[in-house]
Order: sequence, then structure tokens, then C-alpha cells
Amino acid sequence: MGTAYTPGLTVSANTVILKTRRLPIKGEVLVQEGEVVQPDTVVARALLPGILQTVRVAQTLGIEPKQIHSVLKVKEGDTVEKDQIIAETKGFLGLFRGIAKSPVPGTVELISDVTGHVGVRQPPTVIDVNAYVQGRVVKILPQEGAVVETQGALIQGIFGVGGERRGTLRMLVSRPDETLTAQHIPDDVAGQILVGGAAVEADAITRAAERGAVGIVAGGIRDTDLIRYLGRDIGVAITGSEEIPLSIILTEGFGAIQMATRTFRLLKSLEGKTASINGATQIRAGVIRPEIIVPLEDPSHLPESPPAREAQTLNIGSTVRIIREPYFGRLGTVVELPPELMEIESGTHARVLKAELDDGTIAVVPRANVEIIVEE
Repeated sequence: MGTAYTPGLTVSANTVILKTRRLPIKGEVLVQEGEVVQPDTVVARALLPGILQTVRVAQTLGIEPKQIHSVLKVKEGDTVEKDQIIAETKGFLGLFRGIAKSPVPGTVELISDVTGHVGVRQPPTVIDVNAYVQGRVVKILPQEGAVVETQGALIQGIFGVGGERRGTLRMLVSRPDETLTAQHIPDDVAGQILVGGAAVEADAITRAAERGAVGIVAGGIRDTDLIRYLGRDIGVAITGSEEIPLSIILTEGFGAIQMATRTFRLLKSLEGKTASINGATQIRAGVIRPEIIVPLEDPSHLPESPPAREAQTLNIGSTVRIIREPYFGRLGTVVELPPELMEIESGTHARVLKAELDDGTIAVVPRANVEIIVEE
């Protein structure tokens, strides 16, 4: 029997989730280990230094650089506003007065009598990282962030766009094979995550965004509709940084694909609850999956430590999802695990599997291009 360890998509009503919340640069951690946090709790903060703007004072006023101190109205460390006069020459009998202004608000950081320049540092940009989910801090990452543990429902999708958002789950279709259209979208969807069935149409996305929805979850989407929403083509390597009004999470793949019954039922059971979602997807090295997390309402009931999850084993009979064209997003059942290496389209040799798809097709794909569907 062939064996492989393959990442899988989790669809679980109750599991322990660890979320690492890390700053992009060194900063200050604002929480303590053991502290209970809410999704909007700031766990770490960093200050990104502002841009240093150079004011050519000597050149502007027509003086020698060494004369700069005699005309300055500020000193190092002073705070200035945009267009504030920082240097001035009186001129002859009060006429032909020369002035030099700060082009930006900030702090006077340097004064040079060699160049005749004054450097004004713009205010720093505050970078906050929040907890994202309700839970408990279980580990501090000094100067970087923290690890937050939560327990609740976790649904991973196969592909998504858009970043982290939070809202109330709302079912808008009654069946997992139903397509979410613009007619399904009511007016009162502000702050909500809308759940469809087999697919979501471009007009439905537009209408939902206009009415303030923060997310859409559906089985699939036509690639042309996704391009229409984003305004550009998009690869499937890495997403999540798109500047779009709502995030989209696909649970099955591209096209109109019925949402898995267990996924649909779980989402239906969670309707009305607050969820944290993230459409960020990375399919290659360092796999990141779009996700929907609905924590327990009382985080104080979390266990002291998360249960260990066993590595998923690929066996005959395993349910897998293919993440390689031309079967991207298709579900199948493993029917054969050939032990020998086989040549694939690229000309290289790899270990493959044979899977029977729902229409009876036998697909031969590299084992690295499937993921086990994890049911808990």
C-alpha cells in the first residue's frame, strides 16, 4: 500500500485553532500570555518611521549654508505643521522678505550648515496587528506578536480573495446546488458574510458589496465573473492583498460546483453567529487556505492545550480534492496508488495516484497536487 502525507482541507464543527499574529517589523507586544482577547484586541504594535523630507533652506533663501542658523525659526526636535515657516530673511528695510516652509507636518530631525538643508521627518505610521479571533493568548513572540488559541468551527476553502474580515453569517440559499444571484441579495446585508450554494454570480457580488456585506462564501465561481469583480486576471499562487470591499471564499473550486453537503449543513447551523474570515490563499510552498472561523462564545472554556492532530495518510478510499488543472477543485476517491514513479506532462517523473471523480472519470495526478478532505 502506498502512503503519503498530504495537507487536507478541514471542515470541522469543533476543533482547536492556533493563529499566529505577527508584525511585519519589530515592535511592541501589548498582551500577556493567558490573556483573553477579542477579535479587535490589538496584540502588537509597531511604528514605521516616516519619510525624511529635505527642505533646501539656503538655496531657497539665497544664502550661504553656514548662515542657516541665523535665519531659522526652529531647532532640532521641534514639531512643525505643513506650510509652517521654518526660516526667514528680513530683506532690506523689511522688503523682499524670503521664507522657507515645511512641505509636510513632522519633526525637525537635522539641520546642516554644510548643505544648508533642514530635514523634517514625517509622523510615523502606526501598524497594529489584532487578534483576528476571540480566544486566549498562549504564546508571546517577543517584539513580534503572539499566538492566539481558540476553539470552535473551522471551514477551510480551496481558493479565496480579499483579506481578514469579521461579520455575521447569513444563509441566502436553501440548497447546496443553488447559485447565488443578485436577486438573492436583500438590502440589509451590511456587516454580514453571505453564504450561497453551487456558485456566486458577478452581479450578486456587486450588489452585496454596494450594500455593505463583508464576505461571500460559495461552492464556486466562473473565472470570468471573478475577473469582472477584481477588474483584472488573477493567478492561483497567492492572494489576500486585493483592495476589494468584500472577501470571497470558494469551498469547492472554479465553475458552478455544488457545495459539499457537510460544509453547507455546518454553515447553516452557524447562521447568525459572528465569524472571522480570510480569503488569503497560497497554493504552492507554505500552503495558506482561505478560512471561516466561528469561535465558541465563551473562550474561558478553552482546554489548556490543543489536541495533537495526526498526519493525514493517503490511502485507497481517501476522499481528495485535486489542485491541478485540468481537474482543479474536483473531488474524487483514491482507487489506486501506483508505487512506481510515472512521467507527467512536464516531462519529470513523480509519484502519482488514480482517483475516480464524481462523473466516473479516472484522473491520474501527482500525489503532491491533491489534498485530503479532513472530516472531524
